[in-house]
Order: sequence, then structure tokens, then C-alpha cells
Amino acid sequence: MTTTLSSAWELSRADSGLAIVSTLRADRTIQASLVNTGIITRGEPVLAFVTYGRVKLANLRERPQVTVAFRNGWQWAAVEGRAELIGPDDPRPDVDAEGLRLLLREIFTAAGGNHDDWDEYDRTMVEQRRTAALITPSRVYSNAQ
Repeated sequence: MTTTLSSAWELSRADSGLAIVSTLRADRTIQASLVNTGIITRGEPVLAFVTYGRVKLANLRERPQVTVAFRNGWQWAAVEGRAELIGPDDPRPDVDAEGLRLLLREIFTAAGGNHDDWDEYDRTMVEQRRTAALITPSRVYSNAQ
């Protein structure tokens, strides 16, 4: 049985797409945190989450290699790859403010989120300087293999 990005992420569906993201600190130790994830398509499927965590973002900016782990009971899967950051402090020439607003919404809804007031959501994302993290998988594995 081959583990795919979709099958790995499916483990988290029952828990709002929650996953543990592990980044590498400058001292080569691991920093882990909990995030909501979703799968979006950017030419190919990528794993995505929205963040404003200072430590996580600093680590990803300097060392973009990341591992995301999913679980459901004793079943687990991991996705490894490099994070591409897109946000107000991580601009890309092909993503303007409107493109970022739509990208953050796309990730939120892919993670199972819904909002009663999208204008309020957009304002909060801008105020908190939220950043999109897009991970193209280089390795996906699980204990089912």
C-alpha cells in the first residue's frame, strides 16, 4: 500500500485537519506546533496551512524543510517537503494583496473551515499578518506501508 498526500491528510479529516508541523531551529533541534491543514492545487496538489507563529515562520524562512504528521488512533502518516511562504512579510511578485486574500481563504476552507463574516476574516488575516505555507511533498510515508 502506497501512502499518498491525500491518504495522509485523510487521517486528520475527523479532527479538523489538525496536524503536527515540525521545523528545524538554528541550533538543529526540532520545534513542533499544531496547525489546521488542507490540500490545495497549485499546478499539483500541495499541503497548506496558514500561520503567524513567529518561531515557526523564522525557522521556515531560514530552513524551509518541514515535516507534517497526521494521526487517527494508532494510524499515522508523515509528509516531508520544503515550505514555500507567501504573505505580507514573504511577498511573491505573482501574488498581490487580492491574491493573498483569496489564497488564505482557499487554505482555510480546504482545512474544513467556514466563516460567517468573510470580511471580518480578511481583516483579521491582514491585522495578524498571516502567511500561507505551501508544502510540495518530497516524501510521504506511514505505518501502513
